[in-house]
Amino acid sequence: MTTSPAIPADWIQPQWPAPLGVQALFTTRAGGVSQPPFDSCNLGDHVQDDPAAVALNRDRLAQAGGMHPVFLQQVHGCEALRLDAASADGQVADACFSTVPGVACTVMVADCLPVLFSHRTVPLVGAAHAGWRGLARTGGSGVLEALLQAMNTQLRHRHPDAGPDWLAWLGPCIGQAAFEVGDEVRDAFVAHDALSAQLFMPGVREGKWQADLAGLARRRLMAQGVEVHGNDGSAAWCTFSQPGRFYSYRRAPRTGRMAAAVWLAD
Repeated sequence: MTTSPAIPADWIQPQWPAPLGVQALFTTRAGGVSQPPFDSCNLGDHVQDDPAAVALNRDRLAQAGGMHPVFLQQVHGCEALRLDAASADGQVADACFSTVPGVACTVMVADCLPVLFSHRTVPLVGAAHAGWRGLARTGGSGVLEALLQAMNTQLRHRHPDAGPDWLAWLGPCIGQAAFEVGDEVRDAFVAHDALSAQLFMPGVREGKWQADLAGLARRRLMAQGVEVHGNDGSAAWCTFSQPGRFYSYRRAPRTGRMAAAVWLAD
């Protein structure tokens, strides 16, 4: 994707082999107008930031990408919405997909994992907000599987000759060294995939584990035949450990939200 002068230099433009016409962005703290502790590009309208500042930050994202970002009301669930030109902000869901040029599938994060999707040959993109609850869910099937199922249904309806040939990009999230969880989190994954135990290291405290959130998502996606790019679990992707660049809810509960967005160019 060609870098636009309007895109803040600190924002991340995913490096993945998406087809020509698929564009994506991940915002950081840079490039906005919010005041501390939300400085400066907070995109969350539910964190007690000045609504006018949030609106301006969202407009800057739209202008930088030349698109219309649709913001969801995320609840750590598995609902996947189909977006079109009339889709409004604030619909309750943790995943979305679209075939409409200029409509950006957008998820907000501040430690949870953003996952962007693109089909290799069909103009169809999607985004998911994957915290551990949405990722694990019940029965070994969570938000990623729900979104892929919804997109594959759309694919069969509109392009019956196209197979489920998906790419995914994992954005920044809390790293394993910072993500301490209890037995219930580990059990939620291991109960349906014994080998996912490899992605939990014993914590310092008894009954605690250090979870590799990006690794757990990568494992789920690869099981669905998805080619995965982006976050490899290294320190450079950790939101918790880089306070100058990323918001982190676990580091500071009163904080802003970043956004990952993917869309089809007009």
